[in-house]
Amino acid sequence: MARLDPIIGRYVTLREGGKDFRIYFEENGTGIPLLCLHTAGAHSSQFRHLMCDPEITKNFRIIAFDLPWHGKSTPPVGWQDEEYKLTSTFYIDIIKNFIESLDLKKPLVMGCSMGGRVVIRLAYELGKKLSGVIGLEGSDQPAPWYDNSWTSHPNFENGDFCVGLVSGLCAPQSPDEYKWETLWHYYQSGHGVFKGDMHFFRTDSDYVENSATIDTELCPVYLMTGEYDYSCTPDATMETASRIPGAEAVIMRKVGHFPMSENPDVFRNYLIPVLNKFKEGEKI
Repeated sequence: MARLDPIIGRYVTLREGGKDFRIYFEENGTGIPLLCLHTAGAHSSQFRHLMCDPEITKNFRIIAFDLPWHGKSTPPVGWQDEEYKLTSTFYIDIIKNFIESLDLKKPLVMGCSMGGRVVIRLAYELGKKLSGVIGLEGSDQPAPWYDNSWTSHPNFENGDFCVGLVSGLCAPQSPDEYKWETLWHYYQSGHGVFKGDMHFFRTDSDYVENSATIDTELCPVYLMTGEYDYSCTPDATMETASRIPGAEAVIMRKVGHFPMSENPDVFRNYLIPVLNKFKEGEKI
């Protein structure tokens, strides 16, 4: 029997840095805007299980967009003549532009991996305009679990290579159905996109000196990391939380680096109690 998902997909064209960016986004639900940011080399489909969860969407309008060069978003005109490199400034500007273009009032922003890193900067730059941030598999500085030299190898441009790299970041308890769905997102990555994202993740996202400036009274910070994540380790998450006054860290059992897609049933049990703290009328 046919079954329609409740998710709606649309496009919005943003003007940024003198260029037009056609951005694809999906959404479902009503209530507090919950803006979700995907991982490096992937796209917004990572959040489809959340968008189809009626217990969450009855209180939250979940919105997830594909960064330029990712998923169904297109790169700008002339992309073939430049090397894609994601910078911290461009990442922040696109997020701010997207929030303004949809007129999102006090959104809650949740990102994973590189998205979990960038929410730290969002918290200290846009804290007054946000309901809060949730960093999944996020820390405030790059972790030295590998050096950068190997990203110049030609195999790094290949989707199969990227899948092999990230496959070990899924927890052994993650169901095969969801694990392979997560890996498929990386098979779909455009040429050089994962490498370009690594520029941000590895060399242009050290926010450790700003962590202590975050006012969690204005912008609550929650950091949630899977116990099997060796990219952003639980220790790195705990250390980041210790530098942010009032931040709360949650270490999730039986999940790895992609909690929302590799094991959504386990993840929701950790996420819902955090989301409940942001419901209208409740004190954070």
